[in-house]
Amino acid sequence: MKLDILAFAAHPDDIELSASGTLMKHIAAGKKVGIVDLTQGELGSRGSVELRYEEAAASAEVLGIHTRVNLKMEDGFFEINEANKRLVVEQIRRFQPEIVLANAINDRHPDHGRGSKLVSEACFLAGLRKVKTTWEGENQVAFRPNAVYHYIQDYSIKPDFVVDVTEYYDRKMESIACFKSQFFNPESTEPETPISGKGFTEFVASRMMELGRPIGAKYGEGFTVERFIGVESLFDLK
Repeated sequence: MKLDILAFAAHPDDIELSASGTLMKHIAAGKKVGIVDLTQGELGSRGSVELRYEEAAASAEVLGIHTRVNLKMEDGFFEINEANKRLVVEQIRRFQPEIVLANAINDRHPDHGRGSKLVSEACFLAGLRKVKTTWEGENQVAFRPNAVYHYIQDYSIKPDFVVDVTEYYDRKMESIACFKSQFFNPESTEPETPISGKGFTEFVASRMMELGRPIGAKYGEGFTVERFIGVESLFDLK
């Protein structure tokens, strides 16, 4: 299956919090979109691996994505090494996306910045024909995405561009709510975490409003780039 956008996340729910509105907007425009979770989120203070898979599947249904893959790297301890780069290269060559989304370049959780760099390096390596990988017994061909964009997570990072996702705000919050073991749930008896309080979803909403305001939108999602963005016309810019 060839995808238009492939979004990578260090943990299940990273995409939902930071880029799900953008994915839904492009799906509505006819683009094919997939998510690759690097880890199973097994170090999360709440829930379990089995529950995280159920939650990720439920969220995928809400988002309407075309596929979701988990690479089962070690939560909290995965490294930027050859083995992990090859795992990511395999998925890039498997789906051949025009655009890759990756974690924030720097963030509160060290997995985010590390995942960001891992995916970025793998995107380059995927285009080298002498890097050999296979999928389902077949040799893969070299392929490099046109662009890698990094979504913004916990830390406030100045975006290089912002996507108006106002129309998809409610569904985004619905997709986040699918991860009920991780976020606010008044019936939960599990330990409180920095993201489990009611105030965290309010923070997500306020961040979206902060990003949307400068472009004249109620809600936005911001991204940083690795290279200059090219446009055909100044009128393409808001």
